[in-house]
Amino acid sequence: MAARTSSGVIRWAAAARGLNPPVAARGVSPKPGPAVRRNVYTGKTEKPCCLCGDERTVARLDLPPRAVRLMRNADPIAWRDIVGEVSIHFCESDWELVTDLVLETGQLPLSRCNVARASFDIREDFEALLNDVREEPDQAPLEREMLEAAADTIERAEREGVDNERDLVEAYVVTWALEQLDAEASA
Repeated sequence: MAARTSSGVIRWAAAARGLNPPVAARGVSPKPGPAVRRNVYTGKTEKPCCLCGDERTVARLDLPPRAVRLMRNADPIAWRDIVGEVSIHFCESDWELVTDLVLETGQLPLSRCNVARASFDIREDFEALLNDVREEPDQAPLEREMLEAAADTIERAEREGVDNERDLVEAYVVTWALEQLDAEASA
């Protein structure tokens, strides 16, 4: 019997078992398949600056869902259906403005932030993703947790000085937003 090349051996062995040999062994170069594009949900995405729409952001604040009510264009948003925190992003120049408003003048900047540029997850998105109906989320534990973290941050800044300006701004915004919403609800 004549000597066989390695690809010939593979073809012969595969044929003896009734199998097709691998594409490369048949001497055919494999064709790349069509490009498959999968849209996979990976959670919240980075959004543009909530004040001016600039795509290049440098800071993010995470807020409780109820704070959405204080933002511009928030009327159609069902804040009770938001799952988790709401994130708003700021470009460099607007972050300087927000920092000055909060730390220097004690003003809440949320009324100027466009909720359409905020990042948050809605309960229906999860229901569609998981094919499951969920109960309305209870926002109280998240608000309590965020208020406790904000109080700790403010207390630490007053005691030791400001070590992280972003955390301090977020702490004041969370605290003042929930205080304002509680005052409006009791009035």
